[in-house]
Amino acid sequence: MQQAIHNWQQDQKADPNMPEQKPQYVSAFRALSGYVKPHLWKFIGVFICTLIAISSELLQPYLMKIAIDDNLLAGKNDFAGLLKIGAFYLGLTLSSFLFTYLQSNLLQHIGQSIVAKIRKQLFGHILKQSMGYFDRMSSGSLITHVSSDTEALNQFFNQVLLSLFRDGLTLLFIIILMFQLDTTLALYCLILLPIIFLIAMAFRPFMRKTYQLARTRLSRMVAFVAENLSGMNLVQVFHQEKEQLKQFDERNESYFRTNIREIRTNVVFGRTFDILSNLSIALVTWIGGNAVLGHNLEFGVLYAFITYIRQFFQPINTITQQWNTLQSATVAISRIWSIFAINPEITDSETLRTEKQPIDYQKEAGSGNSELNHLISEHVKGKIDFDHISFSYEEGNPIIRNLDLHIQAGELLGVVGTTGAGKSSLISLLCRFYDVNEGNVRIDETDVRHIPQATLHRLVGLVQQEPYLYSGSIIDNVRMFDDTITTEEVIHACEFVGADTIIRKMSNGYETKLSERGSSLSAGERQLISFARIIVFKPKILILDEASANLDSQTEQLIQNALQIVSKDRTTIVIAHRLSTIMQADRIIVMSQGEIVEQGNHQELLDQKGHYEELYQHSIGHLAIDIR
Repeated sequence: MQQAIHNWQQDQKADPNMPEQKPQYVSAFRALSGYVKPHLWKFIGVFICTLIAISSELLQPYLMKIAIDDNLLAGKNDFAGLLKIGAFYLGLTLSSFLFTYLQSNLLQHIGQSIVAKIRKQLFGHILKQSMGYFDRMSSGSLITHVSSDTEALNQFFNQVLLSLFRDGLTLLFIIILMFQLDTTLALYCLILLPIIFLIAMAFRPFMRKTYQLARTRLSRMVAFVAENLSGMNLVQVFHQEKEQLKQFDERNESYFRTNIREIRTNVVFGRTFDILSNLSIALVTWIGGNAVLGHNLEFGVLYAFITYIRQFFQPINTITQQWNTLQSATVAISRIWSIFAINPEITDSETLRTEKQPIDYQKEAGSGNSELNHLISEHVKGKIDFDHISFSYEEGNPIIRNLDLHIQAGELLGVVGTTGAGKSSLISLLCRFYDVNEGNVRIDETDVRHIPQATLHRLVGLVQQEPYLYSGSIIDNVRMFDDTITTEEVIHACEFVGADTIIRKMSNGYETKLSERGSSLSAGERQLISFARIIVFKPKILILDEASANLDSQTEQLIQNALQIVSKDRTTIVIAHRLSTIMQADRIIVMSQGEIVEQGNHQELLDQKGHYEELYQHSIGHLAIDIR
C-alpha cells in the first residue's frame, strides 16, 4: 500500500492544480495497480476464461452459416452432419455458460478481495489520525468515504472491469470474424466506428457533469443524515423535526432531480445506439441481400453477418454505459487515496520505534493486559509537569499562554474555570491528542512526545462528560473487547464503583446487549460503566473531564465514593462542573483565558476572595452550578 500511495503522491505533485484532469485519473489507477499485482495469476485465469467464453459464443453464428451454405442450400440433406453441427452448437452453448460463470466468479473474488482490503486499510488509517483531523472533517464525509467510495470501487470491478474484459474482446473478435466472412460488408460496417466515437464524445462531457452533480448531492444528503442522527437528542429537544425534515426534503428533491436528469441522459444515449444498430442492420440487409440475389454472396454468410452486426452494438453500448461507473470509480479512488496520503499529525518518532524509552512497557508486556498494568503500577509514579507551555488550535489565537503547572505523584488536583479557559485543552495535551507549540509536558520527567502513544494511553485514563459505549454486552464495554481481561475482573470493577447492583437488575445481567452509544441506559449508568472501564485498565493517572456533570445527586455520591478509592495512589485531575466534586481536592487551580489565576485548597481559595470565592457564592444558592 505504501508504494501505491507513493506513486499517487508523486503524480499529484506533478500536477497539483488540476484535480479533475487526466493525470489524476492516471494516478488513481496507478495507485490501485499495487493491489492488483498479487492477483496477477487470477487475472490471467479470467483472461483465459473470457477468451474461451467469447469464442464459444461467437462461433455459434459461424456454425449456422456452415449448416445453411454447406448443407441445406447445397442440397446435401446430410442429417448426420446436421446432427454433429447441432451437438457442437450445444457444446459451445454449455462452454460459453460454464466459462462465463467461472470468469464472473473469479473476477468478483478478485474485486471483492481488493475492495475489502482497501476498506479495512482505509478504516484503520482513519483510526490512526490525530484529533485535529476529526476537528476538520465531518463524520458524514468520512462515512461517505468508507461506504459510498469503496462501494463505487466495488462497482468498478463488478461492472467496468468485467465489461472491459468481455465486451472489449467480444468487439475485437466480431470485427475479425466479419472480415473473415466478407471484407466488403466488414468495411461498410467499419464506417460506423467514427460515428459511434463522435456520439460518445458528444455525450461524454454532459454525462460526466450530470454524474458528478448527482454524486455531490448524494454525498451532501448522506452527510446531512449522519449529522442529524448523531445529534438526534438536540433535534427532538428543540422540536426541530419539521425544520430538519424540510432541509432533508430540499436535499432529497435536489438529488432526485439530478438523478432523473442522469437517467434521462442514459436513456437518450442508449436509444441512440439502438437506432444506429437498427439502421446498420437495415443497411447490411439491403447491401447483402442484393449481393445474395446477384449470387455474389452466400445466404449463410449474410445470416451470420446480420447476427454479428446485432452483437457488434451490444458490447459498444455496454462499454459506453459503464462510463458513469468509471467516472465514479476514478473519483472514488482519488478521494480514498487523498485520505491515505494524509499522515497523522501526532506520531511516534522513528527513535521511539527502534529504541527503548524511559517509559515504554508496551513491548515488554506484549499483548497481556495484566503484565502491562503490573509494569506501569510498579515503575510509573505519575508526576506531571506542564513546563511553560503555550498552545493554540489556530495560529494567532492562543488557548493556553505560558502555563507552568507541576502536579505531584498521587495528588488530587481540581481544575475550574469559565468557558474557553483552556481546561479541556490542558487535558488534551497531557493525553497528546495535540502537541504543545512551546514548552513541554512531562510524566515522571519524560516528555510525552518521547512516550509511545500505546503506552501513554494506558498510563492516562480519561472519563469524559459524555461517555461513549459501543453496541455489545456490558462486559465487552467495560473491558473494551479485550479478552485478556477476565469476567471476574469486570464484575469486581463494577462492584467497586457501585454499578453491580444496577447491572444485575437488567434482564441478562452482565451479558445485557447495549444499543449504540448505550442509549438504553441513563447518563449516570453510562458514567458508572465508564468508571468501571477505567478501574479495569488501572491507569496511573486518572482524568475526570466534568464526569459528574450529568449525574443525579445519588449517582454523584456513588461516583464521589468511588473516586476517593480510585484516586488513592493515583495522580488524579478533576475538571469540575460542580464545586462539590473538587472541594476535598489536595489542590485546586482556577483557570482564565489559558492561564492559572488562582491555586490552593478549598479554604485557601475562599480566603483569597477572588474568582473561586465568587464561584462558591454562586454555588450556595444553586443545587448545581455550571462554571464552564
